[in-house]
Amino acid sequence: MAQEPRRDDGGGPQDDCLFCKIVAGHIPATLVRESDTTVAFRDINPQAPTHILLIPRVHYPDAATLAAAEPAVAADLLRAAGEIAGEEKLESYRIVFNTGSGAGQTVFHAHAHLLGGRGMQWPPG
Repeated sequence: MAQEPRRDDGGGPQDDCLFCKIVAGHIPATLVRESDTTVAFRDINPQAPTHILLIPRVHYPDAATLAAAEPAVAADLLRAAGEIAGEEKLESYRIVFNTGSGAGQTVFHAHAHLLGGRGMQWPPG
């Protein structure tokens, strides 16, 4: 069942957030890259040969909230996605932000999915 966003989301770590626990090192993940503002790790349920999650170290429930509150961090997330795609030698790739449980968001901590290594169809889903 999806973890619903909390009203007090606003940048600080949340005790009940899976991704905040990964950022803090309390839950292991296969890390791809870390910076002062972002963490990237391999998805445990990959939907493509390359499926990497990129999360900000700060907690916001979705990408739009993150971008409004901390646009530089949102930009860092996108920059890291592009750099990682290059390191993974992806000629083409998709960056996906799901917002809301109806769109498939299950962890309400802003995050991007970097997907590649196979053909991507349109429309998705």
